[in-house]
Amino acid sequence: MKKTLFILLACILLLSACAQENKKENHEEHENHVGHLENGDLQETTESTDILPAFLDTQSEDMKLVYQAASKANDVLKWMPCYCGCGDSADHKNNFNCFVHEIKENGEVVWDDHGTRCAACLETAITSIQMIQEGKSLVEIRNTIDETYKDGYATPTDTPMPS
Repeated sequence: MKKTLFILLACILLLSACAQENKKENHEEHENHVGHLENGDLQETTESTDILPAFLDTQSEDMKLVYQAASKANDVLKWMPCYCGCGDSADHKNNFNCFVHEIKENGEVVWDDHGTRCAACLETAITSIQMIQEGKSLVEIRNTIDETYKDGYATPTDTPMPS
């Protein structure tokens, strides 16, 4: 009986050790593929703004639409600050960075999943894009964003005012 119990415990320990090693290897592969930042954000590169990142696969269609629109609205969102604290936590410079880290010269897009978890980021992008479609100027949009988030939100990103 003691011998059987000892063998059973040895097998359980061996299996759990193997499972942990496999889990560690899979996690490392995932990190290398996606690009996990210290603050928890994921970054993923695709060939263009027409190809959304895989981290959006489990998100709603509305979220995908916001990301698609934001990726094509750099000329607007680069002037809009974000008030969620991502300037400090993620070194973002503007609201565009909540969705896209950069668009490379070859057209590749480095997406950021920060916007998937942040209502202030999403609302800022949606409001800014809607207002530009309504014919509002960048200064009018910026003033609206600043007024909306001036109280009760984190320090905004250090985003220059549009001229």
